[in-house]
Amino acid sequence: MGAGQVLLVLLAASVVLPARDPLLNICMDAKHHKSKPGPEGKLHDQCSPWKDNACCTANTSSEAHKDQSNLYNFNWNHCGVMAPKCKRHFIQDTCLYECSPNLGPWIDQADSSWRRERILHVPLCKEDCEEWWEDCRDSVTCKENWHEGWNWATGTNRCPWGSMCRPFSEVFPRPKDLCEKIWSSSYQYSTERRGSGRCIQMWFDPAQGNPNVVVAKYYAWKKRPSPEVAPERDHAVCALQWSVLVLLPLALVLVPEVARGCGSHGWGSL
Repeated sequence: MGAGQVLLVLLAASVVLPARDPLLNICMDAKHHKSKPGPEGKLHDQCSPWKDNACCTANTSSEAHKDQSNLYNFNWNHCGVMAPKCKRHFIQDTCLYECSPNLGPWIDQADSSWRRERILHVPLCKEDCEEWWEDCRDSVTCKENWHEGWNWATGTNRCPWGSMCRPFSEVFPRPKDLCEKIWSSSYQYSTERRGSGRCIQMWFDPAQGNPNVVVAKYYAWKKRPSPEVAPERDHAVCALQWSVLVLLPLALVLVPEVARGCGSHGWGSL
């Protein structure tokens, strides 16, 4: 194969070479996150779906399941023992936050001593919000926003002076209130359902693949300045434009040679 033919093959291949999107497959800059996602041999219990590509370590996944973990010295049982069915959702929430590499479109700057980035307005699937609220409605808490305002005098979170412990259903009257207020707008209640490709699932069956990959791609595409091209084609088009700019001058010199070489076996003989 001549140099001109090789060049044409490279130009054709460039159509399908993806350009890396900085919002995809990344870890946020926070206290326990890895610098970049990668496989973990084994992640603990509810964090296990992310073991093939995780932003958390095995130790982080284990700590996420403790009532009083070393991750943030946060105690779920600040108003008495939290029901296991409720606690399950908070563990899943922690696993998603610590382990997922698919939260890039919602990473925002954070003004905190323990993290430089956080997530903001992640569209959580309708079922995830509603099941979280339903399973926690009878559990008890003293605060609406768990990100701030605690009494840390003992080294762990305690209810601020003068606050009262009340059922979740009073503190958070609707599923939307729980999802959007408990972590200061980290999540946004979505009317989209699981499997729609338009909302993030807090947990998934790894045997069926990670549904949040396609969701992150969709929202990363929407954040582009001019998202006229469909998400699955956008990256290829960008790669093609770059390749053409680099290789076009050489192609102008070599393509005539290819045309002459093809004449004895193809259209040139007609």
